Amino acid sequence: MTRWTHLVIRFRWPVLGVWLAVLVLGLGASTQLSKLLSNTFTVPGTDSEHVRTTLEKHFGDRSDGAFTIVFKVKDADAPGLRADLAARVERGASVIPTGKAAELRSASPTLLYQDVTTSLQLAAAKGYTYRLKSAIGAPPGVTVYVTGAAAIQRDLDPIFANDLKKGESIALPIALGVLLAVFGLSWAVAIPFLFAGATIFGTLGLVYLIAHEMTIATYSTNLVQLIGLGIAVDYSLLVVYRFREELARGLDRDQAVVRTMETAGRAVIFSGGTVAIGLAMLLFIPLPFIRSIGLAGFLLPVLSIVAAVTLQPALLAVFGERGVRKHHVSPWLRRHGLPLRELASTTDVDRGLWARLARSIMKRPAVWLAGGAAVVIAAAVPVYALQLTPGSTTGIPRSPQSMQGFDLLRDAVGPGAVSPSQILVDAGPGGNVLAAPIVAGISRLETELRKDPEVAQIFFLPSGRFVDASGRYAQVMVAGHSDYGSKPAQKFVGRLRHDIIPAARFPAAVEVLAGGGPPQGVDFLHRAYGAFPWLVLAVLVLTYLLLLRAFRSLLLPLKAVVLNLLSVAASYGMLVVFFRWGFGSHLGGIYQVDQIEGWIPIFLFAMLFGLSMDYEVFLVSRMRESWDDVQDNTRAVAHGLEHTGRIVTAAAIVMVAAFSGFIAGSIVGLQQFGVGLAVAIFLDATVVRAILVPSLMSYFGRWNWWLPESVARIARVKASPLAPAPGQAPAPAAGD
Repeated sequence: MTRWTHLVIRFRWPVLGVWLAVLVLGLGASTQLSKLLSNTFTVPGTDSEHVRTTLEKHFGDRSDGAFTIVFKVKDADAPGLRADLAARVERGASVIPTGKAAELRSASPTLLYQDVTTSLQLAAAKGYTYRLKSAIGAPPGVTVYVTGAAAIQRDLDPIFANDLKKGESIALPIALGVLLAVFGLSWAVAIPFLFAGATIFGTLGLVYLIAHEMTIATYSTNLVQLIGLGIAVDYSLLVVYRFREELARGLDRDQAVVRTMETAGRAVIFSGGTVAIGLAMLLFIPLPFIRSIGLAGFLLPVLSIVAAVTLQPALLAVFGERGVRKHHVSPWLRRHGLPLRELASTTDVDRGLWARLARSIMKRPAVWLAGGAAVVIAAAVPVYALQLTPGSTTGIPRSPQSMQGFDLLRDAVGPGAVSPSQILVDAGPGGNVLAAPIVAGISRLETELRKDPEVAQIFFLPSGRFVDASGRYAQVMVAGHSDYGSKPAQKFVGRLRHDIIPAARFPAAVEVLAGGGPPQGVDFLHRAYGAFPWLVLAVLVLTYLLLLRAFRSLLLPLKAVVLNLLSVAASYGMLVVFFRWGFGSHLGGIYQVDQIEGWIPIFLFAMLFGLSMDYEVFLVSRMRESWDDVQDNTRAVAHGLEHTGRIVTAAAIVMVAAFSGFIAGSIVGLQQFGVGLAVAIFLDATVVRAILVPSLMSYFGRWNWWLPESVARIARVKASPLAPAPGQAPAPAAGD
């Protein structure tokens, strides 16, 4: 690190030039990114995915690229009305590549609807929404709505952008206020924002390039920008604060930069590594939606690590002592007659607020440990009531025209008809689904379906959109009474696959698979949570090994991992309290829903395990420095908490503010994500780091710092022998 930092200082202006180019190019790319993004929930390797690809290839029907035209009329049976509307939809379908108009259907005496199927991907299809609406026109006395997955996604894009602006309007002023409180009136306040701009827009620039090759989730932009701000402030607070300390010790500029990077810079690298490990887990979840969010999230800490070892030392070298100096405003105001009270302060780390708190906790560790643990466990207990959904249409704004049309149709035909199950009947190569044995099987299937309490409607005809041109495939559409992601719909999928389809007794050569909305949702949850436990285990092991190197200890990494698991469990519990039990609805603007979106717990774990570990690394790294200086456990804990308590608190305030930007939005999935992150970071920076860590380290004593020679050799770090017990003479050196 020393040689590298000297190199960066020497070439600081070229380094800053490179990062300026990254910032400008990334900013330009980010303005073109939204049109490439879409939320798709395909589940490769499952029955539902096989059904989806078959329908796309042989029926020209891709559900996420389809539109539904809803007509609100005075009288659905008015002479000539249906023919006119059908002709308009045919004209509209012709403006979309691969667009095909289905038959016009009646939902009620005043509501008609017609599907336009396409084989386009969602990101491409959504761009045709307004062109389709314009081609259909406005028939006299008829209100036209264009809905369906593509139209809804198109209308949600500006809502995501507005939510991001709202979130930034909350996070940025709070971040500025916190930085001014920590740094005072100083040019140093600019460093976190420069760091944030470079890493955020650099990441978005990379996402822009990747989005041309793979589908990236719409949520990615919001996640990168708000989380990127929190990470940038986190890392910059630690580094700039340490730089000031080294300057105060009398080091010159270059020496202070080098020493800062050897200590705080090293801690930032390990912190970024833990965040990257957690998010890398998402890349191994076999679902494109989660992988795409994980990729965007993973790029952010990786780029932040690169910026931490290049951009930050270059900025410190340019700013120097004058740039980070605190300008005292209070004396100037007092001289001009403003009666400001002078606050007492101390520079003695043994008498500071955080040091006194640490010593108080370590005198009565049992009491503090019991109290802190009780708070975290109480927050985690509601996790027993956590219910998951693959997705829902209830947690998005109802104001866009696409959602108004969706709601009209849902109220008329039921929520299950909007996203039905699609049963694919495959007669096999050379087979024909209109053969008598297969037709009889379809008839038995319909009979069994009508017996199920969840089934509202069954759609099938031996022609048209239900049989492909080759005659090999047929589809039976089943509309349920419930929304596709609800518990009743999920239970129906189990009955459909294990009871209803087998009871239809199709010929042995015929393959019958369940796809469409509810089956795809069930497959999404099964695939995600089938891989999740193994990936969690991998993250725990890798994080432990990384922290073993950072802390040079066997016990401290284990403590950190266990406490982080408690923080994650508490965030899951609070999701239930805020959303399912409705506590958040009293705060205004937060949805009350029975289920948590299925991607949320996975992404929360991945993100929280790294972000929470930031504070552990900052805190324990400073404790380790003190222990290496004087082998006194109480002093090490007190000094570490005193040196980092203010920084961790400030960073946590900015993090919670950034995550509050998600909560202030209007999309339930991002609200759930924001609540989970904000609650966990708040608990982590207060109860966990300020109470549980000191109390546990009091119990562990000298064992906190033990790393035997054999393990140190494998980890390629300096060993940390077990210190003698209080009152025990040091062991004689070898050869004495």
